Amino acid sequence: MLEKIREGSQGVIAKSILVLVILSFAFTGVSSYLGSSTEAAAATVNGEDISESALEQAYQSERARLEQQMGDMFQALAANDTYLASVKKSVLERLVAEKLLDQSATELGLRVSDEQIKNAIMIEPAFQTDGQFDNDRYLAILRQLGYQANTFRNMMRTDMTRRQLVASLVGSEFVLPGETSYLAGIQGQTRDIRYHIVDASPFVADAKVTDEQAQSFYDANLSQFMSPETLSLEYIELNVADMANDVSVTDAEAQTYYDENKQQYLKPEKRLAAHILINLGDDESVSKAKAEAIYAKLQAGDDFSELAKTESEDTFSGELGGKLDWFEQGVMDPAFDEVLYSLSKGSYSTVVKTSFGYHIIKLLDVQPGVEAPFADVKDNIIAELKDKAAVDTYYGLQQTLADVTYEVPDTLSEAATELGVKVKTTPVFTRTNAPAPFDNPEVLKAAFSTNVLLDSMNSDVIELDTNHAMVIRIKSHTAAGTVNFTKVKAGIVERLKQEQANEVAREKAQTSMNAFNDTHSSADFVTKTKLGRFDQGIDTAITNKAFQMAQPADTAVVDTVALANGYAVVVLDKVNAAEGIDDNLLNSLEQRLSAQYSEGDYRALIATLKAKGDVVYSSAQ
Repeated sequence: MLEKIREGSQGVIAKSILVLVILSFAFTGVSSYLGSSTEAAAATVNGEDISESALEQAYQSERARLEQQMGDMFQALAANDTYLASVKKSVLERLVAEKLLDQSATELGLRVSDEQIKNAIMIEPAFQTDGQFDNDRYLAILRQLGYQANTFRNMMRTDMTRRQLVASLVGSEFVLPGETSYLAGIQGQTRDIRYHIVDASPFVADAKVTDEQAQSFYDANLSQFMSPETLSLEYIELNVADMANDVSVTDAEAQTYYDENKQQYLKPEKRLAAHILINLGDDESVSKAKAEAIYAKLQAGDDFSELAKTESEDTFSGELGGKLDWFEQGVMDPAFDEVLYSLSKGSYSTVVKTSFGYHIIKLLDVQPGVEAPFADVKDNIIAELKDKAAVDTYYGLQQTLADVTYEVPDTLSEAATELGVKVKTTPVFTRTNAPAPFDNPEVLKAAFSTNVLLDSMNSDVIELDTNHAMVIRIKSHTAAGTVNFTKVKAGIVERLKQEQANEVAREKAQTSMNAFNDTHSSADFVTKTKLGRFDQGIDTAITNKAFQMAQPADTAVVDTVALANGYAVVVLDKVNAAEGIDDNLLNSLEQRLSAQYSEGDYRALIATLKAKGDVVYSSAQ
């Protein structure tokens, strides 16, 4: 909990801090500390309710966390109601698990004293200033998180008590040295093999499939021939970028705008800078002293260019006597920029610190700001005027679009007439292959909503982007179902022919395996020595088979394995012990096994508590 508080205390706004608060706090919610409620329970755990509001609060926190972690990908996933339902279900399961842990901790008599809570708060770095507990900072952070001090202490008590139980279980796990050594030996083991591939491709031409065989396969495997839900949309789209193309702006209008706004068309002043740089290094005081020593040499009359060549740690500019480039104001580091624009031509600064190091800055030349000729900016002005006119028109049309599609919800024709635009139609698509811009999460969510999909109503105005909106409605809709046999017959025939060809390849591979002996010509088999378990150099089916085969004794072990297009005969000649097992590998494996064991213990504990307890979920979940 305190680790999350510490992270949160460094945030810019309270909302981002709240997202980072430990999930157990968010899941539990504060309602359970404020008294009873008559609202419906999302679940009841051994007679104790988990309220719908607590679940909703936890769910919203989890959504915020996933959105922060996954970015735009989450928006695409969130368009699928099934995905969001699964997220909510997993949140409820975690709430139930925490409730079971809290009850178990109480039953075992686990307690956390006021002194322990106070000490945890006092030593938490998030509540400290210069290494000392800061009560004002502590209270400010609680206010940002929306907690009262007593509520926060109660939540800490619950969390710390729960952690006592989990820590006592997880902390009891250990990994034996023999386990890590054994696992390292298994993972690092290599094998010497030979293999011969029987390709099925030559046998496909001779395969025969009757209509009856194809029909029988179709009837027996209907689940493989399901067609996804598809739809087509009608839509009205408003886009400033398109509308601007229809706006006409004359040269005279552009000239007038230029004359009235000349201050916008000044080419900014540029300054040619040079510098001598000393990097910050491990000890900033040493770097600063070195820079000040160079400054003293300048003051004593040494040449700036020569010092830059011999002393500057920016070697590229140093070779040019410290010369950098022409810079407009606001381009460089603020400290560098401020000093550069305070210098007179030919002068240099005192030592200046930036995030890059310590500089001595020299102004080599100044290029004054000048007024850009109308001819140079004419095209930009015309584009700007077109865009402004289009934006003004857009907002008026957007309001009309919203009003008319709401007032006449069963057609887009009325709105199209009012706006003077055409109703467009999309191609047929599924939820997973929508063309742009209909793959926008908000469009998909609206398209598959009850209002649009089932009730055949207009959607609300959907904002696709800045100054880009649309309203959609269903044009056609086909529910998921079974594809007609005639549409998939050709594919079934090809599949059955491939299976027949594979069967021929299997028989030939079996014959080759039965007849195998070590006198086979090496031309028949490819040899692979020291094949690793995760080697990608050959077909993975061959690799997997090689590591499934028993270790050979006096003679090689032979077997066959199916490939995507044929079969292979695999000969295992030798199993080689792992090489290069060092302490770093063993330590890494030990940490991984320990984490797996601890995770398994935790899951087993929750499963046991569930089995022994009485967990009832509401019918709405």
